Amino acid sequence: MAENSEFGEDLESWETVTFLYNAAAKEVVTKLEILNDEFKHVHNYNPIEYFKSRIKSPESIVKKLKRYGYEPTIQNMITYVNDFAGIRLVCSFTSDIYRLAEMIGRQNDLTVVSIKDYIKNPKESGYKSYHMIVTVPIFMSDRVVDTKVEIQIRTIAMDFWASLEHKIYYKFEGHAPEHISKELRECASIVSQLDEKMLSLNDEIRQYKLED
Repeated sequence: MAENSEFGEDLESWETVTFLYNAAAKEVVTKLEILNDEFKHVHNYNPIEYFKSRIKSPESIVKKLKRYGYEPTIQNMITYVNDFAGIRLVCSFTSDIYRLAEMIGRQNDLTVVSIKDYIKNPKESGYKSYHMIVTVPIFMSDRVVDTKVEIQIRTIAMDFWASLEHKIYYKFEGHAPEHISKELRECASIVSQLDEKMLSLNDEIRQYKLED
């Protein structure tokens, strides 16, 4: 095991894989920027409020693999960890989420591997988000490598809730007291109501503009 790596392979292998996932995240971010610019040009409206990209640390990946019962090897990471490269895409309204997901799915050089709709089917905790796993081809000097990227699409309100929930559960190492979990579920319900009201208000405003 290399001194600076959590994995059984040497450090060079780890650095190569990290390079690939970094490149994949950059490719997807560029596509999202172009889609947002095009949407603004055509419809005078940008559905993306902001987005963040990140690469998981070796420590996080090792914990995840062990939690799944796999040995911490680079091959297992490539096979079983879908969110090594992740992009969080935040928009204003729930309608934007599905519009963006459809636009992403139509990209010829992206392949949608899986979709998890936690908006229509929220997690027990109250978590809502739309998850896509896509692969993007990374053109190396001697080969092409299809590399996975997880895209999470959510509203500002969903993102606010998810960020706070993550901080709270981190403090309790994933085992928050039941009364706190109950309060979080209630807050998730309030967030859903807020999203519905804001979407309704936006639709009404758009109708006024059409009538002018």
